Amino acid sequence: MRIVIVTGMSGAGKTTVLKMFEDIGYYCVDNMPVALVEKFVELAVAGNSDLKNIALGVDIRSGQVFGGFEDVLERLSNSGVKYEILFLDCTDAVLVKRYKETRRSHPLAVGDRVDKGIALEREALAFLKRKSNYIIDTSSLLTRDLRQEIERIFVQDEKYSNLFVTILSFGFKYGIPADADLVFDVRFLPNPYYVEELKPLTGNDKPIQDYVMGCPQAAEFMDKLEDMINFLIPNYILEGKNSLVIAIGCTGGKHRSVTLANELYRRLSDKDYGIKIEHRDIMLDSLRKK
Repeated sequence: MRIVIVTGMSGAGKTTVLKMFEDIGYYCVDNMPVALVEKFVELAVAGNSDLKNIALGVDIRSGQVFGGFEDVLERLSNSGVKYEILFLDCTDAVLVKRYKETRRSHPLAVGDRVDKGIALEREALAFLKRKSNYIIDTSSLLTRDLRQEIERIFVQDEKYSNLFVTILSFGFKYGIPADADLVFDVRFLPNPYYVEELKPLTGNDKPIQDYVMGCPQAAEFMDKLEDMINFLIPNYILEGKNSLVIAIGCTGGKHRSVTLANELYRRLSDKDYGIKIEHRDIMLDSLRKK
Protein backbone atom coordinates (compact mmCIF):
# COMPACT_ATOMS: atom_id res chain seq x y z
CA MET A 1 0.00 0.00 0.00
CA ARG A 2 1.20 3.49 -0.83
CA ILE A 3 0.20 6.21 1.64
CA VAL A 4 0.58 9.81 0.52
CA ILE A 5 -0.06 12.78 2.78
CA VAL A 6 -1.00 15.76 0.62
CA THR A 7 -0.35 19.05 2.35
CA GLY A 8 1.04 22.52 1.76
CA MET A 9 -0.05 26.12 1.44
CA SER A 10 -3.75 26.95 1.33
CA GLY A 11 -4.52 27.94 -2.24
CA ALA A 12 -1.63 25.96 -3.74
CA GLY A 13 -3.91 23.28 -5.23
CA LYS A 14 -4.36 20.48 -2.66
CA THR A 15 -8.01 19.82 -3.56
CA THR A 16 -7.14 19.69 -7.26
CA VAL A 17 -4.29 17.26 -6.60
CA LEU A 18 -6.50 14.99 -4.49
CA LYS A 19 -8.92 14.76 -7.44
CA MET A 20 -5.97 13.72 -9.58
CA PHE A 21 -5.10 11.02 -7.05
CA GLU A 22 -8.67 9.76 -7.27
CA ASP A 23 -8.32 9.53 -11.04
CA ILE A 24 -5.28 7.24 -10.68
CA GLY A 25 -7.04 4.91 -8.23
CA TYR A 26 -6.25 6.30 -4.78
CA TYR A 27 -8.77 6.39 -1.96
CA CYS A 28 -8.74 10.06 -0.97
CA VAL A 29 -9.83 11.98 2.11
CA ASP A 30 -9.64 15.78 2.09
CA ASN A 31 -9.22 17.89 5.24
CA MET A 32 -8.48 14.87 7.41
CA PRO A 33 -8.44 15.99 11.09
CA VAL A 34 -5.00 15.50 12.61
CA ALA A 35 -6.52 13.63 15.53
CA LEU A 36 -7.91 10.97 13.18
CA VAL A 37 -4.90 10.45 10.90
CA GLU A 38 -3.18 7.85 13.08
CA LYS A 39 -6.30 5.73 13.62
CA PHE A 40 -7.31 5.94 9.96
CA VAL A 41 -3.88 4.78 8.78
CA GLU A 42 -3.91 1.91 11.28
CA LEU A 43 -7.25 0.71 9.92
CA ALA A 44 -6.09 1.19 6.31
CA VAL A 45 -2.98 -0.96 6.71
CA ALA A 46 -4.81 -3.67 8.66
CA GLY A 47 -5.00 -7.05 6.99
CA ASN A 48 -8.78 -6.88 6.47
CA SER A 49 -8.62 -3.57 4.58
CA ASP A 50 -9.31 -3.65 0.84
CA LEU A 51 -7.68 -0.28 0.26
CA LYS A 52 -4.67 -0.36 -2.07
CA ASN A 53 -3.40 3.24 -2.06
CA ILE A 54 -4.59 6.21 -0.03
CA ALA A 55 -4.04 9.96 -0.18
CA LEU A 56 -4.85 12.09 2.84
CA GLY A 57 -5.31 15.84 2.59
CA VAL A 58 -4.04 17.41 5.83
CA ASP A 59 -3.62 21.15 6.24
CA ILE A 60 -3.88 24.15 8.50
CA ARG A 61 -7.68 23.90 8.62
CA SER A 62 -7.20 21.38 11.45
CA GLY A 63 -6.78 24.41 13.72
CA GLN A 64 -4.65 24.50 16.84
CA VAL A 65 -4.31 20.70 16.96
CA PHE A 66 -2.26 20.91 13.75
CA GLY A 67 0.77 21.51 15.94
CA GLY A 68 0.54 17.90 17.09
CA PHE A 69 0.86 16.53 13.57
CA GLU A 70 4.64 16.20 13.86
CA ASP A 71 4.18 13.82 16.81
CA VAL A 72 1.60 11.82 14.84
CA LEU A 73 4.03 11.39 11.94
CA GLU A 74 6.79 10.31 14.31
CA ARG A 75 4.57 7.68 15.91
CA LEU A 76 3.58 6.35 12.50
CA SER A 77 7.23 6.06 11.50
CA ASN A 78 8.14 4.34 14.77
CA SER A 79 5.36 1.80 14.24
CA GLY A 80 6.77 0.88 10.84
CA VAL A 81 4.18 2.64 8.68
CA LYS A 82 5.69 3.89 5.43
CA TYR A 83 4.24 7.11 4.09
CA GLU A 84 5.23 9.90 1.72
CA ILE A 85 4.57 13.61 2.05
CA LEU A 86 3.68 15.71 -0.98
CA PHE A 87 3.98 19.43 -0.20
CA LEU A 88 2.34 21.92 -2.56
CA ASP A 89 3.96 25.33 -2.43
CA CYS A 90 3.31 28.63 -4.18
CA THR A 91 4.72 32.14 -4.10
CA ASP A 92 3.04 34.65 -1.81
CA ALA A 93 2.17 36.95 -4.72
CA VAL A 94 0.36 34.19 -6.62
CA LEU A 95 -1.46 33.02 -3.49
CA VAL A 96 -2.72 36.56 -2.80
CA LYS A 97 -3.88 36.84 -6.41
CA ARG A 98 -5.74 33.53 -6.19
CA TYR A 99 -7.50 34.56 -3.00
CA LYS A 100 -8.54 37.86 -4.57
CA GLU A 101 -9.88 36.10 -7.65
CA THR A 102 -11.91 33.56 -5.66
CA ARG A 103 -12.89 36.11 -2.98
CA ARG A 104 -12.26 33.51 -0.30
CA SER A 105 -10.67 34.29 3.05
CA HIS A 106 -7.46 32.65 4.20
CA PRO A 107 -8.06 30.24 7.14
CA LEU A 108 -5.51 32.13 9.28
CA ALA A 109 -6.47 35.63 8.15
CA VAL A 110 -10.00 35.95 9.45
CA GLY A 111 -10.60 39.67 9.78
CA ASP A 112 -7.06 40.49 8.65
CA ARG A 113 -5.04 40.76 5.41
CA VAL A 114 -4.40 37.64 3.34
CA ASP A 115 -0.64 38.15 3.32
CA LYS A 116 -0.53 37.99 7.11
CA GLY A 117 -2.40 34.68 7.05
CA ILE A 118 0.04 33.33 4.46
CA ALA A 119 3.03 34.31 6.62
CA LEU A 120 1.53 32.55 9.65
CA GLU A 121 0.79 29.46 7.61
CA ARG A 122 4.34 29.27 6.22
CA GLU A 123 5.69 29.33 9.74
CA ALA A 124 3.27 26.63 10.91
CA LEU A 125 4.04 24.36 7.93
CA ALA A 126 7.83 24.74 7.99
CA PHE A 127 8.36 21.37 9.74
CA LEU A 128 6.20 19.59 7.15
CA LYS A 129 8.07 21.10 4.24
CA ARG A 130 11.35 19.92 5.76
CA LYS A 131 9.97 16.38 6.08
CA SER A 132 8.46 16.30 2.58
CA ASN A 133 9.48 13.72 0.01
CA TYR A 134 8.17 15.84 -2.84
CA ILE A 135 7.74 19.60 -3.13
CA ILE A 136 5.87 20.99 -6.12
CA ASP A 137 5.67 24.73 -6.68
CA THR A 138 2.38 25.41 -8.47
CA SER A 139 2.97 29.14 -9.00
CA SER A 140 3.38 28.86 -12.77
CA LEU A 141 1.96 25.39 -13.41
CA LEU A 142 -1.10 24.80 -15.54
CA THR A 143 -3.43 22.02 -14.38
CA ARG A 144 -2.17 19.72 -17.13
CA ASP A 145 1.44 20.32 -16.06
CA LEU A 146 0.55 19.50 -12.46
CA ARG A 147 -1.22 16.32 -13.56
CA GLN A 148 1.84 15.25 -15.53
CA GLU A 149 4.00 15.70 -12.44
CA ILE A 150 1.61 13.68 -10.25
CA GLU A 151 1.51 10.87 -12.81
CA ARG A 152 5.27 10.96 -13.27
CA ILE A 153 5.86 10.52 -9.55
CA PHE A 154 3.00 8.27 -8.47
CA VAL A 155 2.15 6.30 -11.62
CA GLN A 156 5.40 6.06 -13.56
CA ASP A 157 7.51 6.00 -10.36
CA GLU A 158 10.17 8.16 -11.94
CA LYS A 159 12.93 9.63 -9.81
CA TYR A 160 11.98 13.05 -8.49
CA SER A 161 14.30 15.86 -7.41
CA ASN A 162 11.82 18.44 -6.04
CA LEU A 163 12.64 20.82 -8.89
CA PHE A 164 10.40 21.95 -11.72
CA VAL A 165 12.04 23.81 -14.60
CA THR A 166 10.15 26.13 -16.92
CA ILE A 167 11.86 27.14 -20.16
CA LEU A 168 10.24 30.36 -21.33
CA SER A 169 10.74 32.22 -24.60
CA PHE A 170 9.83 35.91 -24.70
CA GLY A 171 10.25 39.16 -26.60
CA PHE A 172 12.26 41.98 -25.03
CA LYS A 173 9.91 44.56 -26.51
CA TYR A 174 7.13 43.08 -24.36
CA GLY A 175 9.20 43.12 -21.17
CA ILE A 176 11.38 40.65 -19.28
CA PRO A 177 9.28 38.00 -17.44
CA ALA A 178 8.94 39.04 -13.80
CA ASP A 179 9.33 35.48 -12.51
CA ALA A 180 12.48 34.64 -14.51
CA ASP A 181 15.42 33.28 -12.51
CA LEU A 182 17.86 33.19 -15.44
CA VAL A 183 17.55 35.47 -18.48
CA PHE A 184 19.46 34.96 -21.74
CA ASP A 185 19.53 37.42 -24.63
CA VAL A 186 19.84 35.81 -28.08
CA ARG A 187 19.47 39.00 -30.12
CA PHE A 188 23.10 38.55 -31.23
CA LEU A 189 21.93 35.89 -33.71
CA PRO A 190 20.76 36.68 -37.29
CA ASN A 191 17.07 37.62 -37.28
CA PRO A 192 14.71 35.64 -39.60
CA TYR A 193 12.30 38.59 -39.36
CA TYR A 194 14.25 40.29 -42.14
CA VAL A 195 13.92 37.34 -44.52
CA GLU A 196 10.64 37.87 -46.35
CA GLU A 197 9.61 34.22 -46.70
CA LEU A 198 10.54 33.46 -43.06
CA LYS A 199 8.97 36.52 -41.45
CA PRO A 200 5.43 35.06 -40.95
CA LEU A 201 6.75 31.78 -39.51
CA THR A 202 7.72 31.02 -35.90
CA GLY A 203 10.46 29.10 -34.12
CA ASN A 204 8.13 26.10 -34.09
CA ASP A 205 8.52 25.84 -37.87
CA LYS A 206 11.41 23.88 -39.37
CA PRO A 207 12.56 26.59 -41.83
CA ILE A 208 13.08 28.98 -38.90
CA GLN A 209 14.83 26.28 -36.86
CA ASP A 210 17.16 25.48 -39.75
CA TYR A 211 17.92 29.17 -40.29
CA VAL A 212 18.66 29.92 -36.63
CA MET A 213 20.52 26.72 -35.76
CA GLY A 214 22.44 26.93 -39.03
CA CYS A 215 24.35 29.82 -37.49
CA PRO A 216 27.56 28.48 -35.87
CA GLN A 217 27.14 30.88 -32.93
CA ALA A 218 23.71 29.37 -32.14
CA ALA A 219 25.10 25.85 -31.82
CA GLU A 220 28.02 27.05 -29.70
CA PHE A 221 25.69 29.10 -27.49
CA MET A 222 23.45 26.08 -26.93
CA ASP A 223 26.39 23.86 -25.97
CA LYS A 224 27.64 26.42 -23.44
CA LEU A 225 24.11 27.06 -22.09
CA GLU A 226 23.40 23.35 -21.66
CA ASP A 227 26.71 22.87 -19.86
CA MET A 228 25.97 25.76 -17.48
CA ILE A 229 22.41 24.59 -16.74
CA ASN A 230 23.64 21.06 -16.03
CA PHE A 231 26.11 22.56 -13.56
CA LEU A 232 23.61 24.89 -11.89
CA ILE A 233 20.63 22.59 -11.41
CA PRO A 234 22.22 20.05 -9.01
CA ASN A 235 23.45 22.98 -6.93
CA TYR A 236 20.02 24.60 -6.93
CA ILE A 237 18.55 21.30 -5.76
CA LEU A 238 21.09 21.08 -2.92
CA GLU A 239 20.04 24.56 -1.81
CA GLY A 240 16.38 23.51 -1.71
CA LYS A 241 15.17 25.43 -4.75
CA ASN A 242 12.03 23.81 -6.16
CA SER A 243 11.15 26.06 -9.10
CA LEU A 244 13.41 27.46 -11.82
CA VAL A 245 12.37 29.68 -14.74
CA ILE A 246 14.89 29.93 -17.58
CA ALA A 247 13.91 32.78 -19.90
CA ILE A 248 15.34 33.13 -23.41
CA GLY A 249 14.56 36.38 -25.19
CA CYS A 250 14.86 37.91 -28.64
CA THR A 251 13.28 41.08 -30.01
CA GLY A 252 9.71 39.89 -30.58
CA GLY A 253 9.72 36.45 -28.95
CA LYS A 254 8.70 34.72 -32.15
CA HIS A 255 11.73 33.36 -34.01
CA ARG A 256 15.16 33.06 -32.35
CA SER A 257 14.06 32.73 -28.71
CA VAL A 258 11.42 30.13 -29.58
CA THR A 259 13.92 28.08 -31.58
CA LEU A 260 16.55 28.07 -28.84
CA ALA A 261 14.00 27.46 -26.06
CA ASN A 262 12.75 24.42 -27.99
CA GLU A 263 16.31 23.18 -28.43
CA LEU A 264 17.13 23.61 -24.72
CA TYR A 265 13.91 21.80 -23.79
CA ARG A 266 14.87 18.92 -26.11
CA ARG A 267 18.31 18.65 -24.53
CA LEU A 268 17.03 18.70 -20.93
CA SER A 269 13.83 16.68 -21.28
CA ASP A 270 15.41 13.36 -20.23
CA LYS A 271 16.51 14.63 -16.80
CA ASP A 272 15.15 13.60 -13.39
CA TYR A 273 13.39 16.90 -12.70
CA GLY A 274 10.06 18.11 -14.08
CA ILE A 275 10.25 20.38 -17.10
CA LYS A 276 7.90 22.32 -19.35
CA ILE A 277 8.21 24.84 -22.15
CA GLU A 278 6.20 27.99 -22.73
CA HIS A 279 6.32 30.58 -25.51
CA ARG A 280 4.95 33.73 -23.92
CA ASP A 281 4.97 36.16 -26.84
CA ILE A 282 4.97 33.93 -29.91
CA MET A 283 1.59 35.18 -31.19
CA LEU A 284 1.66 38.79 -30.01
CA ASP A 285 2.96 40.30 -33.25
CA SER A 286 0.21 38.71 -35.34
CA LEU A 287 -2.47 39.65 -32.79
CA ARG A 288 -1.39 43.29 -32.74
CA LYS A 289 -1.64 43.55 -36.53
CA LYS A 290 -5.33 42.53 -36.53
